[in-house]
Amino acid sequence: MSLNFEFTPEQKMLEDSIWRWASTWLEPQMEKLYEEDQMPAELFRELGKLGVNGIAYEEKYGGAGLGYVETLLVYETIGRVSNALGMTVGASQTLCFDNFRRNASEVQKSEILPKACSGQYIGCLGITEPNAGSDAMGMTTKAVKRGDHYIINGSKTFITNAPVGDFMLFYAKTDPERGPHGISAFFILIKDVKGFSCEKIKKWGMRTSPTGLVTFEDMEVPEENLIGGLNRGVAILTSGLCTERITLSGCSLGSQRACLELSLKYAKERVQFGKPIASFQMIQEKLANMYTRYASSKWMAYSAASYCDSLDHKTGGKGTDLDRMAAASLLHCGEMGTQSALDAVQIHGGYGYCQEYAISRHYLDQKLWDIGAGTSEIRRTIIARELLRDEFRSGR
Repeated sequence: MSLNFEFTPEQKMLEDSIWRWASTWLEPQMEKLYEEDQMPAELFRELGKLGVNGIAYEEKYGGAGLGYVETLLVYETIGRVSNALGMTVGASQTLCFDNFRRNASEVQKSEILPKACSGQYIGCLGITEPNAGSDAMGMTTKAVKRGDHYIINGSKTFITNAPVGDFMLFYAKTDPERGPHGISAFFILIKDVKGFSCEKIKKWGMRTSPTGLVTFEDMEVPEENLIGGLNRGVAILTSGLCTERITLSGCSLGSQRACLELSLKYAKERVQFGKPIASFQMIQEKLANMYTRYASSKWMAYSAASYCDSLDHKTGGKGTDLDRMAAASLLHCGEMGTQSALDAVQIHGGYGYCQEYAISRHYLDQKLWDIGAGTSEIRRTIIARELLRDEFRSGR
C-alpha cells in the first residue's frame, strides 16, 4: 500500500488551470477588494467558465462528475490567493447546492443545478441563528403550514453569501414540540419571496466574503420547496456537515501554503545584519514548523476526502468514521493555519502588518477556521465521541 499522495495527471491539470486563473485574474484585484470588502462580481461566472462550480455534480446538470478530492483541490488552490473567497465558493457550491443535490427531487435539481454550475445562481445555507450557534438543534425559526404554503418567521446569522445570494437552503422548526426531530429543510429563490431581508455583517477578517444577518418575517414558501420530506431536516443537516468540513479544510490549507511560500520568498530576500534573515535559526524554525503543519494538514484533509469518495452514500453523521475524520481535518487545518499565519506575519515583521502585503489577508482570514463550521471545541467533542464508541476501528 502506498502512503504517498500523488495527484493524477487530470487532477494536476485541474490544479494548474485554477492556479493560472487565481494568480492572473483574482490576485491583482485582491488588495482593493479586501479594503472595500467586496466580492468580485463575476467570481462565480468565471468559475463556471472554468467548469469547476459543480465539480462534484453529475454531468447531466452541467457538473464535472468528479469527487470531493477534486472539490478540496479547487478550494485549496483558490485559498492560495484568497482564503475568504475559497470559503465563499465552498459555501455556495458545497454547503448549499451540493446538499440540495443530494436531497432534492429530480425536477428540483434539473431546474436549479445547471444555473449553479454556470454561475448564474449564488447559493447560501441558513443554519446558525443569533441564539443557536454550536447548538444548531436549538434553532427557533418556525415554519407553520397554511394551505399549500409555509409561513416562515425567524432569523439566521453569519450566513456566508446571503447579501449577494440568489438561492438559499435553510432549516426551520415545523414541529417545535418534537425538538430536533421536528426540523425541516426548505429552499427559496430569494428574489421570488416577500418577507426576506438581509443586513450585511462587518467583519475584521474574511473580507470579500459577504456575510449576512437574515430575517424571515411572514415569508411565504410553497409546500413544494420542502426538501427531503417533512421533519427530515436533521438527517439532511448532519449528512452535509462532513463534506462541508472536509472541503472547507482546503481554504485553510491553501492559505497555509501561501503563508509558507510568501515567507520563504521574503526570508531569502530580506537582508538584516548583512545577510538574509533566512540564515537565522529562529526564522528557520518558523519555516520548518510551517512546512510540517502544512504537510500534516494536507494528509488529514485529503485522506478524509479520499475516504469520503470511496463511500457509496458519502454521508457521515453520528456513529461514522467519516464524522470523526471530517472533524479532525478541519480541527487540525484550522489550528495549524492560525499558528502558521501568526508565524508568517512575524517573519515579515512590520511589512506583514501592512495591507499591501498579501500575508496580512491570510492572517486575518485564518482565525475563522477555529470557529466556523463548528468550533474547535465542538470538533474535539465529535472526535472523542467517535473514539469512544465500541465499533471504532483504529485503522483510519
